[in-house]
Amino acid sequence: MPYEERERSPQPVRRPNNLTLENRRKLTVTGVEEVESFDETEISMLTGDGKLTVSGEGMRIDRLNVDNGDVNILGSIRALRYEDHAPEKGFWARLWR
Repeated sequence: MPYEERERSPQPVRRPNNLTLENRRKLTVTGVEEVESFDETEISMLTGDGKLTVSGEGMRIDRLNVDNGDVNILGSIRALRYEDHAPEKGFWARLWR
């Protein structure tokens, strides 16, 4: 019986997540997997380290590079908040949402 090598599905590449804040006016975030929502007061994004929410005033996304996972945010930045990945819920918890 010959040995068959099975193709493996590629593992998702986890990009390093770094934050650089300059004078509370410019934020550079690396390792962004997805931008969930954004407006002038709050931007939410998913990173390899959890959900990152940026709060402030007059904020806008200056640059978004989905290939590299880089985001530049300009505006008055007041707060940065991480939420850890939520644990997977069981069948019944998902059913009764």
